[in-house]
Amino acid sequence: MTKTILLATTALLFAGAAHAETTPQVAEALVPTSPNGQAPLIDSAQRGVLVFTPDFFASQQPNTALDMVNRIPGFSVDDGSGSRGFEGAVGNILINNSRPASKNDTGSNVLGRTLASQVERIELIRGGASGIDMQGYAVIVNVILKSTSSRQSILTWNAQLFEGGHDVFGGSYQFTAKSGERSWGVVLSDGTGSSDSNGVGRSIRTDAAGNVLRDERFENDGWGGGNSIRGNYSGPLLGGKLESTARYGINDWQSWSEFSSPTSLRRNDYAEKGHSGELGLTWTRPLNPRWQLETRFIHEFSDFDNVSTGNQTRNGVTAPEEQFKSNGDSSETILRGLLRNERSSALTFEVGAEVAYNMLDVHQGFTIGGAPIELPSASVKVEETRGEAFGKTTWRINPKLTLEGGVRLEASTIKQSGDANQEESFFFAKPRFLATWTPMENNQLRFRFERELGQLDFSDFAAAAELDDGTLFGGNVDLRPEQRWITEVNYERRFWGNGIVAIGYRHDKIIDVIDRLPLPGDLSAVGNIGDGTLDQLSLNVIVPLDKFGISGGRFTFKNNWNKTSVTDPTTGEDRPISGVRASQANVGFQQDIARYKTQWGVNWLPRLGQPTYDPDQTNIWRGSGYVEAFAEYKPTATLAIRAQINLWDDFTIQRTVYASRDPRTVAYVEDRDVDPRTFVSIRVRKTF
Repeated sequence: MTKTILLATTALLFAGAAHAETTPQVAEALVPTSPNGQAPLIDSAQRGVLVFTPDFFASQQPNTALDMVNRIPGFSVDDGSGSRGFEGAVGNILINNSRPASKNDTGSNVLGRTLASQVERIELIRGGASGIDMQGYAVIVNVILKSTSSRQSILTWNAQLFEGGHDVFGGSYQFTAKSGERSWGVVLSDGTGSSDSNGVGRSIRTDAAGNVLRDERFENDGWGGGNSIRGNYSGPLLGGKLESTARYGINDWQSWSEFSSPTSLRRNDYAEKGHSGELGLTWTRPLNPRWQLETRFIHEFSDFDNVSTGNQTRNGVTAPEEQFKSNGDSSETILRGLLRNERSSALTFEVGAEVAYNMLDVHQGFTIGGAPIELPSASVKVEETRGEAFGKTTWRINPKLTLEGGVRLEASTIKQSGDANQEESFFFAKPRFLATWTPMENNQLRFRFERELGQLDFSDFAAAAELDDGTLFGGNVDLRPEQRWITEVNYERRFWGNGIVAIGYRHDKIIDVIDRLPLPGDLSAVGNIGDGTLDQLSLNVIVPLDKFGISGGRFTFKNNWNKTSVTDPTTGEDRPISGVRASQANVGFQQDIARYKTQWGVNWLPRLGQPTYDPDQTNIWRGSGYVEAFAEYKPTATLAIRAQINLWDDFTIQRTVYASRDPRTVAYVEDRDVDPRTFVSIRVRKTF
């Protein structure tokens, strides 16, 4: 019923917006790169690019460039997957026509330390533009900064205060200077980590006949943090421009869960610490008015050391302690080159290549009462060498129609040593086609057809444990990348200046779905379980409420309805793919009250849910009534005080554990109801 009402509302908005006007701060633009490499020129010939000037954001009093980007109608920040490689793994934010020098120094991080006063304009690029690398995204933003000299600092303090839980505090100091064509900066950060699923509840375990086996109180908590330093430099070098970033940090995380009753106690503790760092260099140089060279070098590294411990006491008898230890290190090195040719303001060619080396070396051990238990692939070293060549073309046929096509050819070899010795090579061709049609003002249709290659998580090659559920995972030496043939169509309608209705449909044909599969010895692992499909219907609605007498207000709705299908490797039956949420609607209201220098809003997630299918158990997590409300007060242009509260109804976890795989019979069912802790977040930010 809810879906029916929403789709009907969409139809009314399409009809009602047919004669809507645009605001004067939003202009249609074409952004060809000028031959001298300066800021893009503005032209009214292309309808796929919208330009937002600082005047558009004046009533919102943004402190940083990120504040501005977060308020662009119809755009959501995506910092990328951060997975191996550069192509397809970075986000949808550009700064002065290019992405940050490192994958981990994300676009939102860079904008978060850039004062709003330094922004000249923001371009919302839908479907492609000359000289712009879309990296497979249908929509990106390009933030153009002023070239004036400046010095600026941002000082931030934040806290998360949990009802009955562990409070966490942190802060950061950021300094940036610009003089002519050079800029440099440093960031000192004391970060925080927490979970919104910590709380108190009850866990009831029943057998197949419904008899109660255990009735326990449940409680859990988790928190962490990290300290880091980052430096950035940008300036001219050898006739081109060098952008560089470097970071080093330490981090930690700890958590615990406890099940208790008058006759029993089960407790699980987890602790992890580690170090990480990165170096990113990007050099761009115009070779002549039509040719430009871009090279990138990225190196990232990390190490970790963690331990998970499980203890049980029942009827006065203490069971032997279970302990799972893991330590290791990983790294990634990327070298990438790109040559771009702008044949004209309407036609751009790109060719390039990328080579990369990825490594994970992990050593693990599992003991019960101090006695070691053998696990498949407990200690392994996984190495991947990969090469990729690519070419792409962007052709703006006319102001209404833009086409982008290309292909990436990838060859890789994955080698394993240690407990498992194996080597396998792969080759994939990854075509991409994107068409953007703007038949009339404020209306756009986008079509995408692409073959995507999933990024393997090297940790899946090694063993793992979840002691709170009594689950052990063996490593899988036969993992192959998941492949997707994606067909996607989206329609976008803008109205009333800031209003938007966007509806889309996507179909994925998935080859070698990565999910849970059975291993001998009653173990399971992450692996390829066969072919599957994903069908997705998406809807994004933003309605300005000024016409309804609510000045500065807007209503938002966003949801993806997902239907997945794959054959279960244990039962042979069709089921959804683990970890994919069927639906998670987000309904919101926000308002800017300029006279009080205040913004406030509330977001409501009515239903949440996610299944996980293991050969020996099924977990179904369900939640409802998740509410996030905030208010931000900006007494001056350089001071912002924000408070936010997160609360939601009880969530449930139903875990069905099977006594055997064939035939599959139920050993017990465990129903866990958790009342998550309400928490308040406070942030004070001062710019000077």
